[in-house]
Amino acid sequence: MSEKVEVGSVITGKVTGIQPYGAFVALDENTQGLVHISEVTHGFVKDINEHLKVGDEVNVKVLSIDEQAGKIGLSIRATEEAPAQAESKPKKPRKRQAAPIKFEDESAQGFNTLKDKLQEWIDQSERDDLIKK
Repeated sequence: MSEKVEVGSVITGKVTGIQPYGAFVALDENTQGLVHISEVTHGFVKDINEHLKVGDEVNVKVLSIDEQAGKIGLSIRATEEAPAQAESKPKKPRKRQAAPIKFEDESAQGFNTLKDKLQEWIDQSERDDLIKK
């Protein structure tokens, strides 16, 4: 690893390879690091090829250095200013309007309490025309 590469430093590098998960950037002849897809730009990146191509010169910030594994984590996003948020009122939670209470007449089908149905069931059980023979 190069001695001049330190965590937090901003370096100009050249994109040497692109994978679905990120882009490899050469910092000098002997040192290269990876810009993870989530560090390419502010916002969601579906296809890294829409933002970078091999040969592009990019400014990268060094996020991490793993000497043992020989890996350097880079970020292009950290070198760019975040897009300004739309100036608007903070969103208030929407209040849901309560559903109107409906009172049904007693002859309507639906749920009845056991107390209401019990007498009806007793009457039905005593009817001869409903008893199966």
